[in-house]
Order: sequence, then C-alpha cells, then structure tokens
Amino acid sequence: MTWQQSLVLGLLAALIILLIQGKLRPALLFSGAVLITYLSGLADINAVVAGYTNSALLTLVLLLLVSLAVEKTRVMSWFANLVGTGSFNKVLVKLWFSTAFLSAFVNNTAVVASMLGAVKRNPNHAPSRLLLPMCFAATFGGVLTLIGTSTNLIVNSFLIKMGAEPLGMFDFFMVGAGTLLTGLAAVLLFARYLPEQDTEMSRESGYFLEAKVGAGSPLAGRSVKENGLRSLKSLYLAEIIRGSQVICPVQPEHELHEGDMLLFCGDVESVGVLQELKGLELYGQHRLNGQHLVEVIVSHSSRLVGQSIKDAEFRTHFDAVVLAVRRGETQLTGGLGQIELHAGDTLLLAPGPKFASNKSLSREFVVVSGLEASTRLDGKRSAAVVVGFLGVLALSVLDLVPLFKGLLMMLVALLFTRILTLDEIRRRFPLDIWLVVGGALAIADQLESSGLAKLIADALMGEFNGASPIIAFIGIYFFTLVLTELMSNNAAAALAFPMGYQLALSMDVSTMPFILAVLFGASSSFILPYGYQTNLMVYAAGNYKMPDYLKLALPVSLAYSIGVIIMVPLLFPF
Repeated sequence: MTWQQSLVLGLLAALIILLIQGKLRPALLFSGAVLITYLSGLADINAVVAGYTNSALLTLVLLLLVSLAVEKTRVMSWFANLVGTGSFNKVLVKLWFSTAFLSAFVNNTAVVASMLGAVKRNPNHAPSRLLLPMCFAATFGGVLTLIGTSTNLIVNSFLIKMGAEPLGMFDFFMVGAGTLLTGLAAVLLFARYLPEQDTEMSRESGYFLEAKVGAGSPLAGRSVKENGLRSLKSLYLAEIIRGSQVICPVQPEHELHEGDMLLFCGDVESVGVLQELKGLELYGQHRLNGQHLVEVIVSHSSRLVGQSIKDAEFRTHFDAVVLAVRRGETQLTGGLGQIELHAGDTLLLAPGPKFASNKSLSREFVVVSGLEASTRLDGKRSAAVVVGFLGVLALSVLDLVPLFKGLLMMLVALLFTRILTLDEIRRRFPLDIWLVVGGALAIADQLESSGLAKLIADALMGEFNGASPIIAFIGIYFFTLVLTELMSNNAAAALAFPMGYQLALSMDVSTMPFILAVLFGASSSFILPYGYQTNLMVYAAGNYKMPDYLKLALPVSLAYSIGVIIMVPLLFPF
C-alpha cells in the first residue's frame, strides 16, 4: 500500500469514527478531510474545486432553494385536511399515498412540518396513531423520484463525477413504488398497536410553562379555585413554588401569595390564556409583543443538550426567550430556567429580530413551525408556485429544458416577484449539504485516483469469493443501512457509494443494482427516532415512548428492506 493510499484510508477511517460519534458537524469533517488532501499534495486546487462545482450538486442546491417557495404554498395543508376523514384504515391509506406523493417532489422535512398541525387536529383518530405512519410515508416517497431526497442527487453527483450515465427522474420509480406497497402493508398491520393518546391536553403531554404572581396582583390572597385556575381550557396547574417550598399536587383550596411561581402544563394557546390573567407575569412576558411564536425541537447534535436554559444563556445566543418546554410524556418539575435540556425537547420561543438570521439554528434545532411555517402564500400565488414548479419538472422529464436551467429561471422569477427574498435565501442556504457533498466528491476522487477504491473492492471480492452478485448487493445495502442509522443519510451515501460501485466493477456485473443499494440504503433511517430529523419531529409531537416507536419502526424497516432486496434485482438484473 502506497503512502497516498494509507493517508486516504486513514482519513476515511477517521471520518467514519467521527461521524458515528456525532460530536462534530459532518460539513466540518468533510471540509477538513478535503483540506488535508490539498495540503498534503494529494489533490490540486482544480480537483478540490471540481467537487464543489459538480453540476448535480448545484442542481440540488437550486432545488432546495426553490423548495422554500413550495413550502409556503397551501398545497400540503390542503392535502392533510383532505385525507382526514373516514375509517382508520382508510385515513391511513390516504395519508400514506398523499404524503409519499408530496415527498417525491418536495423536501420531506417540509412536507412533514407542513402536515403536522393538520394531522394533530384530526377529530376522528388519535394523532399518535397517524403521525408516525405519515413520517415514514415521507421517507418512502423520497425514493420515488430523483429529486425526492438529497441523497438521490448525491448518488447522481457521484455518477456524473465518474463519467457514468446519470440517473433519470423516474429511473427507479418502480422500485420505490414496490417498497411503498410493502411499507403500507406493514403500516396497516402494525399501526393499530400504536398508543391511542388522549387528544385532550394532560399534565404529562402538554407544554411546561412558568408564570409568577406579581406584586399587588389581585390573585394573591385568594385560592386556586377562587382565581379560576382549575377550570382553564387546555391548561393544568401542576406546581406552586414558594421560595424553597414546592407545593405539588396543587389543591383547589391552596391560597396564592405574591411572588409565587406557578408551573402549568398546556398547549400553545395557553400562552395567550395566561397573558389575559391580570396580575400574572408569564415567563418571558417582556418579549411578548404580538409576534409569531416559534416551535423548535432540540437536535441530538445540539450544544444545548445537558445544559439548563439559564446556563446556556439562551436569550443571548439566540435572541429568543423560551416560553415553554415539552418532553413527550415526561412531567417536568422545577423552574423553567433550571430545566436541563434533552435531545427531542420541544421549545416554544418568542423570537427577537435577530433570531431568524442566527446561522446555528439548523444545527441546534429542527424547526417545526413558526417564522417559516406560519406564513402562507395566498391562493393565487400558491397556485402559481405549484404550477411553475411542476412545469419545470415536466420540461426536464421531456428533455426540453435542463433541470438546472429551469430551476435557475424559476428562482429568478421567485426573487423578482418577492415570493422569496435574498434574506430568506441567505438564511436557508443549504451550506452544510453543499460542503458535505462537495467534500465527499473530492474524497471519492482521491479514493479513485490513489487506487484505494479498487484495493477495497478487491478485498471485498475476496470476502465474497464464490458468492453470487446478489449476496454482494445485499451486503452493500445493509452496510449503507447501518451507516445511515449511525450518521446522516448524506454522509452514509457519500461513504458507501465508492465501495459499492467499485465492487460491481470488480465482479464485472451491472453497476445499477449496487448504485440503488446505496441509494435506497441511505434513505432507510427508520429504527432510531434520532437518526433522521422527521423521525425526531413526530417522536416529540406524538408523545411516543421508545417501545411505542419501535412497534411500527421495526416492521416498516423490515418491509422496506424486503421491498428493495426483491425489486432491485428483479427490475435491474446483474
């Protein structure tokens, strides 16, 4: 093994270890690896730049930017409301196919975020039995088309980089459709075992809010019952903190004193209810000035995990005040500022003017609703955006206008009509994805040019000696599946693709099954709620516990894998 191969192998091993640990952002790790290859003389500046200016990667960036306008339309909320009536199985089927259809063309995180509210308000069926199937349907829909998820375009970027034939918009649609049906079968069989949570707000499932009985408050000297605090809609008085004394449970006859800290459990509307109570000062009251509230979920990679709201200096770093916290079914206690944050905690924020421009938001949080999700285009503009987007896709499929050119023209039109602004593009620019994919392409180039990819493929050939290509195909699929459960789906695709592609070449068989093994394997993040951001979103919103989550996640993951392993060799022979 040459020193160049040894260096690239060391970088690859370090990347995998650090990505699994999750302490550093993938964008930083891939960028650092590329920098090392350049400084060591392995790569020249042209090779480095080529990775970041790959045409498929630039198309992905444009697609994500145009999707910002699609997120503002009313089409996803309309779909969610349309599918909400009928028997449980009928609603499941409608929700499954509608969510998958939307996710085939729009970023699945945007689809789940937009449909979340309507599904939670379903009057006929418990949201906890619908949210997880909706989330998984978005993942299945992402592998129906080339633009369904960023991992598909990442795999396409590698193909273009290697001079191979790029994937078409619907090249693997039939495989995705097959997995969609196997997934639906699993959902219909096992979704009934999901917990049927009470749709009414309870002390365990609501937001944790804090308010103080102010000086001279008319509430002081009167009992909880006399102040009407036992009959508030969707609001439950859980604790009273009086100095070092904690009163829990709270009885109707308990008298309130000036300076008492009242801890409530309630829904988002509870903020407005508490604001209307004279003499009660809501936590963060000074920042409430009629602005839209923002609901975010703490990411598993956030630096806030393990810190209290006060110690993290939340207001200073994010220009936002935490008004409430929710942690699934766990009943929180103590002062709001002293709560130690966990991954998956949902925070209700009152943002200041600098909140939206904070560059660390995408790393620290998964935004569920608020500044972006709360603003919708009117009917005419929504229709114009949807028709324009579908028109761009149709022109690309018919080979009349390249997808990159069509998306670029649409982005200019969106800026000209102010449906999107330069500030929105600056805030939502997918910098992390660009750095990860560009860095991965540059690293893959070094795997090829140093001969390490062929060396690894030859070693794998030794392991699969005498085995049929389908065994190697299944091995690459499950290798990618494990990677995507341990790290981001984009990073998993970037690491697994060169190995799978070279293995196919070494076995002298068609590369397409191995390409699809990586493509579908990288989108198979079902088992861990923290493995993918849409999983995390519904895990918190549905108040699931881990055993509840696994009741559906494990069968769905198995059904997805069965669909891939059967459909790919059937439609794309070796």
